[in-house]
Amino acid sequence: MPDEPSASRAEATRGRLLAAALEAFSERGFHATTTRDIASTAGMSSAAVYVHYRSKEELLYELSHSGHIATITMINDADDPDADPATRLATVMRAFSEHHAKGHTSARIVNYELTALEPDHLREILTLRREITRRVRAIVDAGAESGQFDVDDPHSTTNTLLSMGIDIARWYREDGHLSPAELGEFYARTSLRVVGARPDR
Repeated sequence: MPDEPSASRAEATRGRLLAAALEAFSERGFHATTTRDIASTAGMSSAAVYVHYRSKEELLYELSHSGHIATITMINDADDPDADPATRLATVMRAFSEHHAKGHTSARIVNYELTALEPDHLREILTLRREITRRVRAIVDAGAESGQFDVDDPHSTTNTLLSMGIDIARWYREDGHLSPAELGEFYARTSLRVVGARPDR
């Protein structure tokens, strides 16, 4: 069993490689990135990558897994099941949108490089994505059942809401005219329009 300082150094090195992989994937795309690119960005030798990760795909999987777990945690923190559906949806979509703006580089890799994952890894990530969808769908269903939302197709509505937030990572730039917080407010209001929210109910 490694001593604590050695374990800490290994963890730090793994984190450094993940950060380098994120930067390299963002600049070049997953398929055009080599392990040498990742090692160079991290200031290490190519051999050092394989000490900690079996392949660049495993690095992508780690980034994707941690990114999706962070999104689920964010939804958990934002959602209050005791609040009315409109408040819940606005709060969750505000946090969801701000989350994707602040972490736009990571979110872009996590959401748009899925097809590069190996089948077992992809299945695991898709399970996490279904859980994210389930959380938002529960709010949409609650609003529809209470009459607060005017929704013809809860499935498509949920996908629309999630797609709106996720797509921020594709186009967001830090020098844009809206900050992450301002985008969050905009998407919170827009999400209520999508579901035809009726605050008086």
